[in-house]
Amino acid sequence: MDTGISIYPGLGGSITEKTDRIDAASALGIRRLFTSFHIPETDASAFHKELDAVLSTARSHGFDVVADISPASAALLGMDRFEPVKLANLGITTIRIDDGFDAEKIALYSQVIQVQLNASTLTEDNLKDLQKRGARMEALDGLHNFYPRPHTGLDRTYVIEQTKRLQDYGLSVCAFVASSKGRRGPLSEGLPTLEEHRRLSVSLAARHLAALGLQSVFIGDDRPSMEELHQLARVGQEETGVVVLKARLLIREPYVQDLLSHTFTSRPDPSRDVVRAGSSRSLLDGRIIEPDSAGFRSLRRGDITIDNADFLRYMGEVQIVKRELEPEARTNIAAKILPEEEFLIDTITPGRKFRFELIR
Repeated sequence: MDTGISIYPGLGGSITEKTDRIDAASALGIRRLFTSFHIPETDASAFHKELDAVLSTARSHGFDVVADISPASAALLGMDRFEPVKLANLGITTIRIDDGFDAEKIALYSQVIQVQLNASTLTEDNLKDLQKRGARMEALDGLHNFYPRPHTGLDRTYVIEQTKRLQDYGLSVCAFVASSKGRRGPLSEGLPTLEEHRRLSVSLAARHLAALGLQSVFIGDDRPSMEELHQLARVGQEETGVVVLKARLLIREPYVQDLLSHTFTSRPDPSRDVVRAGSSRSLLDGRIIEPDSAGFRSLRRGDITIDNADFLRYMGEVQIVKRELEPEARTNIAAKILPEEEFLIDTITPGRKFRFELIR
C-alpha cells in the first residue's frame, strides 16, 4: 500500500517543521505528499514563503506530490490562468481536481500531468465522459475527500461502492486517515475519509482501508507524531491484500507463537460461525497439541482458537470465532483479537489472506 503525509503551506507551523516532517517520512519509506492550494484559512504571505521549501524538499526525496486545486488556485500561485505544465515545473507530480473543471479540461490536463479525481463524488457518467473526450485513463487515479467536521465523514458501504466503481475503470484509489496527535485547525477534529475512523489510531484506520481494497492512504492532518509516521510506514510495508489483526496471546507455549506467526488464507467455503485458516493443520510439523483445560470457557467473537488432539484430524486448525459459541474442550483458545480491532474480522472474505500481529 502506498503511503503519504500532508503538508499545508500557509496554515501555521514553521518551514523547518514542515521540511523536517518530510525528511522523517522519507526516512521511513513514505513516498507521497498531499497539499492543497484552495483552503480558505490559508495565509497567502506565509504560503509563498513556505511553498518552495516544501516542494524542493519533497522533490529531493522523489515524492509524488499531490496538489489539490481549484480555478482560484491560479491567483494564489501568481498565474494569470491555470497551467498544469507550470505546476509540474514546480515539482508537483499530480493535480487533484474537484469542482470547477469540466471533462474536456480534465482530459486535456491528463495529457501532460497525472490527474487525481474526487473519488467521493465521481459518477460512472463522469468516467464515461472522460473516456469519450480522450482522457489518458492511465494518468488518472482517485482520492476520496477528508471531512473536518465531526459526523460528516463517509459511510463505509458508500466508500466501498465508490472505490470499486473507479477501480473497475482501472483507477487506483486512495483515502485519508486522521492523526490523533497533531490535528489541523481550525476545527482540529481530525481529517479522515470515513467517519468511523475519526477516533481510531493511524495504524488501525490505515489497515482497515487496506482491507477494504484501497491502494493508498494519506494522513490528512499535517502534524502527526513520529509514532504515527511509524504506524503508517508499517502498514505500507505489508503485503498487498493481507488483513492484519492485532491479538493478545493467551497461551504462551512456543507452538502457539510459531503457528500464529504465519500468514493464512481463509477457506473459499465460508463458515457461519468462524473464519477457518486453510492449510493451518499442515504447519504442525509433527507436534501434538494437548488440550488446555485452564482456558476452558465459552467461545467469544475475536477468539483465535487452535484445535487440539481431541479433535483428531482437525488438530492444528486455526480459526477466528465470529459469534459466541458454547464451550468446546477440543479446541484451545490461543489468543484474542483486541476489541477495537474485531470489526476487521468481517473483511476476511473467502480466499483472503490474513495474519496476526501478536502482543505478548
